Amino acid sequence: MRLRTINSLPSCLALASAFAVIALCIFPFRASSQTSAPIRKIFVDTFQGRLGSGQLREAVIASLRRNGAFQLVDNASDADAIVNGTGEIWVEGYVASRPHSAARETVYNGYLSLEVKNKSGQTLWSYLVTPGRMYSNLAQEMAGHIVRLMTAALAQSGAHPVPSSAAAAGAVTLTGAGSTFAAPLYQEWIESFETQHPQVRTTYQAVGSEEGIELLKSGKVDFAASDVPLSDSQMDAMQLKFDNIATALGGIVPAYNLPDAGPDLRFTPEILAAIYLGKITRWNDPALRAINRWATLPDEPIVVVHRSDGSGTTFTFTQFLSATTPEWKSAVGTGMRVNWPIGLAAQGNDGVAAKVADTPGAIGYIELTYAIRHELNYGLVKNAAGNFVQANLATLSEAARAAPKSGDIRTPLVNSPASGAYPIATFTWILLPRSAADPQKSAALQDFLRWMLTSGQKECSGLGYLPLPREIAAQELRRAGASANP
Repeated sequence: MRLRTINSLPSCLALASAFAVIALCIFPFRASSQTSAPIRKIFVDTFQGRLGSGQLREAVIASLRRNGAFQLVDNASDADAIVNGTGEIWVEGYVASRPHSAARETVYNGYLSLEVKNKSGQTLWSYLVTPGRMYSNLAQEMAGHIVRLMTAALAQSGAHPVPSSAAAAGAVTLTGAGSTFAAPLYQEWIESFETQHPQVRTTYQAVGSEEGIELLKSGKVDFAASDVPLSDSQMDAMQLKFDNIATALGGIVPAYNLPDAGPDLRFTPEILAAIYLGKITRWNDPALRAINRWATLPDEPIVVVHRSDGSGTTFTFTQFLSATTPEWKSAVGTGMRVNWPIGLAAQGNDGVAAKVADTPGAIGYIELTYAIRHELNYGLVKNAAGNFVQANLATLSEAARAAPKSGDIRTPLVNSPASGAYPIATFTWILLPRSAADPQKSAALQDFLRWMLTSGQKECSGLGYLPLPREIAAQELRRAGASANP
């Protein structure tokens, strides 16, 4: 599993943290009920990443040795499974060691992502952890946490083969476009799918949800990706008829460039709305200081950054503000495009992240993975239960509980009532034509979809996305006319 960088990859990893209790995401579909040999021998490959990756690999190896559930081997050829990792450590900022003290303490941050593959190269499990609160050793704490999750997951799943699909005969080229929110996931999926199905070549353009839908309608791509759940009336109004299939979940975070404030600033929906309405204009505004008493908030202007393109990320962010702040709902509302009262515009999630990273005092809304890739601080957001919550796989899992387990799942996930839910969450969707002129392409698309909703789900967590809940994944397979076992 690689956290690829669309512009720049993060560089380092070390602010230690308290990790929330995380529900394991073990995808249910298996190609066979036949019992397979359990995983006993593991090879830990070289980790990717810049500063901190070697330290994290050593911490993972040490944690596996203490755990004792697996035998570590020196060669991949001797292993039942191979652990691939990406991890980094970077300096997050400098904060006062005590209130009103001139002494500054270096604060570190980062992530650790692991992926376990069988000897055939199929992903069995993946996960990503990020820090929350201070501990004495970030590398050890993150490694210990993720190894515990991995051990429990592999004990439940064994080494069962993932579903093989009925690949289309002959070489096929597929083109897709749309969501930047989900682009890292689709890029990973495409690479993994092509490894197992070399006769299918796929390209994906991260151009935003709105443009992706337009390209699909005009027949310029074979599928689109969007973070906007189109209504029946919207779909009926389109000449091209297609299915709207959920593929994963993700979170949108308020990322900011304010090194001296440190990580984990707190934001309420009302404060976020006021910032984007131009009513809170400086970082030391009393409303921000009141809920961030521990942070050093400078008397500097807030530079607001928003999307310039039609965006599913914008849709979800403005949907959250409309659901929580009447003033925002009446003044701006919800949409893939809105009339922003203030701010700098940037293209795509990566463009917003890059603009925030390059602009002192900036704030922007981006999908979680982009904040990690660009080494950005991102805030905790107050949810409907009144709790300030960090975006991670555990809190996204809590938000997913609000989704109906069957029927129409286009109900918004924003502002979930669950006490531990991160409040700015959404499904992401793939849009597939119901009929295609080319039967080979149609078969390949069905094949790819089946793979995404079964084997591909195991790759979501390593990139910071949440796999679909079991019931929803099974329902989406049925709705698309695909099946878990071809």
